[in-house]
Amino acid sequence: MKKLYMILAAACLCVTAACSTNVRAATELLEVEGLCGMCKTRIEQTAIEVDGVTKAEWDRDAKILTLEFDPAKTKLETISKAIAKVGYDTEKDKADDDVYNALPDCCKYRG
Repeated sequence: MKKLYMILAAACLCVTAACSTNVRAATELLEVEGLCGMCKTRIEQTAIEVDGVTKAEWDRDAKILTLEFDPAKTKLETISKAIAKVGYDTEKDKADDDVYNALPDCCKYRG
């Protein structure tokens, strides 16, 4: 009977190990322009709404967005384009002038 329990325990361990996929989230930094708390909220919210992004934290002073995301679901380029689409230049993409000009005055960082 002890052998049967040992075999079952070993089988459970093997199944558990095989089922637990250790997918690592990618951590990336992205330079994003902005000035104020409204910018921070909009940048982080836009990034987190991209499917696969689990963390987005923008440092206003450094102009750096720290991201964690599932590389099987999204890419840094996709996140960058989403942020540019709401009016913020990134190191990879420039926001459309019309979208940028529609930002509140406190968020306008160009010039």
